[in-house]
Amino acid sequence: MAGTRGVGREAAAAGSLPGKRPPEPELEPEEAGTPSPRTEVASVRFEDEYVEDSSDEEDIRNTVGNVPLEWYDDFPHVGYDLDGRRIYKPLRTPDELDQFLDKMDNPDYWRTVRDRMTGHSVQLTDEQVALVRRLQRGQFGDVSFNPYEPAVDFFSGDLMIHPVTNRPADKRSFIPSLVEKEKVSRMVHAIKMGWIQPRRPRDSTPSFYDLWAQEDPDAVLGRHKMHVPAPKLALPGHAESYNPPPEYLPSEEERMAWEQREPDERRLNFLPRRFPSLRAVPAYSRFIQERFERCLDLYLCPRQRKMRVNVDPEDLIPRLPRPRDLQPFPTCQALVYRGHSDLVRCLSVSPGGQWLASGSDDGSVRLWEVASARCVRTVPVGGVVKSVAWNPRPTVCLVAVAVEDAVLLLNPALGDRLVVGSTDQLLSAFTPPVEPAAQPAHWLEASEEERRVGLRLRICHGKPVTQATWHGRGDYMAVVLATPGRSQVLIHQLSRRRSQSPFRRGHGQVQRVAFHPVRPFLLVASQRSVRLYHLLRQELTKKLTPNCKWVSSLAVHPAGDNVLCGSYDSKLVWFDLDLSTRPYRVLRHHKKALRAVAFHPRYPLFASGSDDGSVIVCHGMVYNDLLQNPLLVPVKVLKGHSLTKDLGVLDVAFHPTQPWVFSAGADGTLRLFT
Repeated sequence: MAGTRGVGREAAAAGSLPGKRPPEPELEPEEAGTPSPRTEVASVRFEDEYVEDSSDEEDIRNTVGNVPLEWYDDFPHVGYDLDGRRIYKPLRTPDELDQFLDKMDNPDYWRTVRDRMTGHSVQLTDEQVALVRRLQRGQFGDVSFNPYEPAVDFFSGDLMIHPVTNRPADKRSFIPSLVEKEKVSRMVHAIKMGWIQPRRPRDSTPSFYDLWAQEDPDAVLGRHKMHVPAPKLALPGHAESYNPPPEYLPSEEERMAWEQREPDERRLNFLPRRFPSLRAVPAYSRFIQERFERCLDLYLCPRQRKMRVNVDPEDLIPRLPRPRDLQPFPTCQALVYRGHSDLVRCLSVSPGGQWLASGSDDGSVRLWEVASARCVRTVPVGGVVKSVAWNPRPTVCLVAVAVEDAVLLLNPALGDRLVVGSTDQLLSAFTPPVEPAAQPAHWLEASEEERRVGLRLRICHGKPVTQATWHGRGDYMAVVLATPGRSQVLIHQLSRRRSQSPFRRGHGQVQRVAFHPVRPFLLVASQRSVRLYHLLRQELTKKLTPNCKWVSSLAVHPAGDNVLCGSYDSKLVWFDLDLSTRPYRVLRHHKKALRAVAFHPRYPLFASGSDDGSVIVCHGMVYNDLLQNPLLVPVKVLKGHSLTKDLGVLDVAFHPTQPWVFSAGADGTLRLFT
């Protein structure tokens, strides 16, 4: 027994030391055989107290209490344990890479959480994981709790003879309350003084009011005074009868025709049928639908009185003069100029009106006599001719031809010999400067072989040329190049053989240019706009917006105050420069793209050629009175060209003195309409 007590004291002493396991008691062999009751009790106590104790389990519980952990952000520790020692943070906070490696290597990563109080990772047990999953599913935390236990009836439904309690009633249950008496007396005093108004009995009758009683008669809703009653339904006729006459019953063909029509096109929305008696008539299948549509008509369809204006339809049509009063203008085809083997892109008439020049895709320029349609001369140029322009000066016989990247100046040697000779003298009188300046184009003299053909000068640009046009005085020429940029438009001076680029920067792809006939203006047409530049001031004067997709052609009125634009979306736009930068009139007479427009230099006529193969001649009278708008009347549609490769009329030009119009077509012919 003494040995046992000693062992118990040692165990108690060892138990007082934290984290140390007591040594096993050593028993004598003879004593081990018959243990005493105290020894059994001590051994059992040892097993219960230290059965799950280990030396590495330390109580690191944080004892900082209800303190925000943000206070410890700047300290190396996160709190204190039970002995007052600091609980230090982990030396290294795991970053995303550590978390990823831990996730890949640790099979229990999914059940590991971080304790914010200590900063260490805690691994959840199976019971804790099961508890979390039950709470996520909305179940109770306790496994043994049954939410569907049968209800216990504390009181039975049977009527008992004796009461549950037999306590006598309180005295206050039959003595009037003094507090309530005081409240009632206060309310009676307030009613006498008028502080409390007694409730009046509510009127049970429903109240109605006029919705438009306070309406302003001048407001928009004032039109309700012009109330029009809803139209009544048409009364049923013989077709609606259950026993209609035989002529109202449809035949088999009429029945099939009725079924094949659209519901909106049927005269009746039902087929008449015959029944032996009214009792045999079935229910009408469209009854609810027709009632619903009738209700919609009654409250959704607006009804108002319309004041009918008695107007003569003839007064609505604008009063235009008769074409017979607007003569002369070309009415019929007079001559056909045949000789080109490919489509004719351009043409130009000499200032005297005796000769005609045409350029074609067959690589040649042909010179025709207007009166006889005879080809006087053919000049091969070795490329597609994009533009031909006859010099407008009567004292100069010169034709500008745009071929590939060059402009060729030809002396056709037609007409007066004095004019032909003076043209050569004008070109040969030029003396080149000692120090030639840098120019955007190169002027080259023609060789002897080229001079025999009629070529005098060649202006090389290095880029494809799409148009060449002369100034009214015949000394300046504007050229349009195909590549976009600031040097897309060039101006050449014939007498000094100088070339210059008038613009600092480009404004889109230039389609056409034209000189103003009176003022020092240059009109430049891009795809969406027409710009008017003052050449002396070197500034933009106006920007015209034709409201079309792609401008194709440009012409200026001889007086200079009106501009005509054609577009590939079949619009012909007339601008009045004194009126606005917007179109004065947009004509849509053609069905296809417009290729060319032209003004007559003397008569009030203008023409347009289109890919539909027609030339439309219009009367365009411009008055000297600025208060009177121009008069535009289409007078004639001229046809004669056949469509080739979906192309029709490619160019149009008027005779300088006669009311005649020339047209160049994709069928390889030129036609004169007189």
